[in-house]
Amino acid sequence: MAWALFNRGKAVWTEDDENPETPEQELTDTDKALADYAKTIFFPVGAPNDAYAKYFSGRSWLTPISGAPIAIANVTFEPGCKNNWHIHHADKGGGQVLIGVGGKGWYQAWGEEPVEITPGTVIEIPEGVKHWHGAADGCWFSHLAFEIPGENCSTEWLEPVED
Repeated sequence: MAWALFNRGKAVWTEDDENPETPEQELTDTDKALADYAKTIFFPVGAPNDAYAKYFSGRSWLTPISGAPIAIANVTFEPGCKNNWHIHHADKGGGQVLIGVGGKGWYQAWGEEPVEITPGTVIEIPEGVKHWHGAADGCWFSHLAFEIPGENCSTEWLEPVED
């Protein structure tokens, strides 16, 4: 029962966003496409990922799902958007786990072939592995990002991904 109410509430919230009452609230084509895509995934899309925008090749959105002891966020990528190569460092523990929740995307570790991510795909990224992830061309994409607890964790952002 609770899940049914959650999904109905999500639908009502999305419908309100799609029917602006004033011209100032007119939606762009990207906003409309994002609203349509948001209806297909369980987790909310969240707010524009402005804090990390300089590390992405396109637009992304971020919403926290949980905090300590394991931080989980839903990250949504517009079609073709990727994050830069990066490494999750830690003195002990650390790393990241990605779980696809919508659309189609890619993950690639340095020196390896890209791996397709679709809903249900789980990617385990050990501490110290240079990698990137993002949406396939022409597809919206969302994944849950789990930051594995560790000591002195940090993320080193590197160069953009070349096609």
